[in-house]
Amino acid sequence: MKEMFREKIGQRSAKVKNTVEKGWVKKFAEAIGDPSPNYFDEEAALASPHKKNIAPVTFPVTFDYGAIPNLGMPTKGLIHGEQKYHYRRPLYVGETVYCYVQVKNYFEKKGNFGNMGFLILSRCVEDEQGELVCETEQVLIISEAVKKEMSK
Repeated sequence: MKEMFREKIGQRSAKVKNTVEKGWVKKFAEAIGDPSPNYFDEEAALASPHKKNIAPVTFPVTFDYGAIPNLGMPTKGLIHGEQKYHYRRPLYVGETVYCYVQVKNYFEKKGNFGNMGFLILSRCVEDEQGELVCETEQVLIISEAVKKEMSK
């Protein structure tokens, strides 16, 4: 079977405007069980090295990154393989950011259940000046069964 996503490598979505909203940051921190006052307490933030409230490291999962045209992702059966976060600086509460997703790579490996597809997506967050704030790398695993269903 042809490596179905190989021709998509390098394609990306349009940038989508997002806000690092204080209320969402506080709810997210509570949901993940991280009580750090640096996320919502302004006095604690002033005493921190950043002098501002910041968002938890995994907060970018809440952003809208748009969609890559005609990517054709399955609606079920994907396996979440791995996710990494790379930061140049923290996300500051209240700032506006612009997010997009890009196909970084695609390859296949033979496994016990047939050829497994590995789709690597890069989700980028830029500030208003267009500087990269953080990037997440996500590995999605697509089983042989899902690939066959997609090719119907």
